Amino acid sequence: MKKWIATAACIFSLTNLVKAQVHVNEELKNILTAALNYYPKVKETQQSVQLAEEKLKLTELNKYPDFTLDASYAYVQPKIQVAFGEKMFQFAPEHNYGAAVNAVYTLADFGRLKANIEKSKFELQASKHAAAQLRANLFYQISQVYYQIVFAKKAIDIQNEILDVLNENKKVIESQLKNGNAIKLDLLTIQSKIDNEQNKKIDLETNLKKLSNLLSYASGIETVNGNQFNFELQKYTIEEALQKAALNNATLAIANDKINIAKSDIAISKLGFKPYIGLKGSVGSKNGYLPAIQDQRFNYNAGLGFSVPLFNGGKTKQLVKIQEKGLSVQETNASAIVHEIEKDIKAALIDIQSNEQRIKNAASQIEQAALAQKLSSAKLLNGTTTPIELTSTNSDYQKALFNQLQYEYRLCIAKIELARLMGIVLLD
Repeated sequence: MKKWIATAACIFSLTNLVKAQVHVNEELKNILTAALNYYPKVKETQQSVQLAEEKLKLTELNKYPDFTLDASYAYVQPKIQVAFGEKMFQFAPEHNYGAAVNAVYTLADFGRLKANIEKSKFELQASKHAAAQLRANLFYQISQVYYQIVFAKKAIDIQNEILDVLNENKKVIESQLKNGNAIKLDLLTIQSKIDNEQNKKIDLETNLKKLSNLLSYASGIETVNGNQFNFELQKYTIEEALQKAALNNATLAIANDKINIAKSDIAISKLGFKPYIGLKGSVGSKNGYLPAIQDQRFNYNAGLGFSVPLFNGGKTKQLVKIQEKGLSVQETNASAIVHEIEKDIKAALIDIQSNEQRIKNAASQIEQAALAQKLSSAKLLNGTTTPIELTSTNSDYQKALFNQLQYEYRLCIAKIELARLMGIVLLD
């Protein structure tokens, strides 16, 4: 495991999560805020954190002594008595009454309580990291859906632009058909292209409705007004991104928590070989004391107890062995997560760089396709072009616009993915 990963297990903290390194627009922030109160799983993880906090309190309470109030009654027959001459001497009453307050306190457990408290703290930390992971995953999934909606809206705008041009061209061909400068096949060709583009628009609108429904499922909000890919993330090198991930990635933090919990289990099990030293005490009242066995008498006792394990058939050693194997599994899992994160970060950075370059190149392609389309439309007015040429130039222009849109969308999604891998907080 690389050095930066080995360090991460020691210094990860939710209070150190990366902030102010990403710009999220206000509409998306409002949607994310709404999701916190709307999505049921968020409340579930919050309750899990509260449960872990209560368990920690319960473990800490073991440092206090236990007090119990006991009361008893027993009727004893036959009588416990002996004859001395003509008289009978009774050594125990028939009716036995007793009441006492008992106390038990562990004087020395040789680290058991401390180890259990430490484990409970790790479990609480794991619950907090799990809550942070769910929150982060929810936010990033919503962000992806949000920008998918932006993509669908912009794609519909492109379709509308293409349809407007095709419908204008159709009017020209209809006019030429009336004047005898075109044939019906030309009109059918342009109409077929319009119908095809209209079906594409219907597909986009259907997808937009599905995405809006998905957004509503997570946040209760259906409408998105934004129409820009404005997810801004500062530049990172591979080394910087890996360091951020080591400090802030919640999945890696949970893996490290599992390692710490496994280590705590081993430490607790090994303490099974240690002795216990405890205090016991009692104060109360009961009858049965000679010579007045029927009278209630005040009584008390106090003592020191010592218990040391001698032999349990090797169960403790076997338990430790099993737990050490479990620890090895958790360490391997953490190493695999590190490897996966490193791969995904490199892939996200490659996507960012490649799509930035593609967007630059797409600008000249759009300019050339737009000019060709205008020239084709002008030639149509002059009767010097064919529907096939017109359809080809429109398709080239449409393809250029969609290519640029896809590059912008992929760049945005790659930035979102990189921010997720680094554990950047989208909403404070």
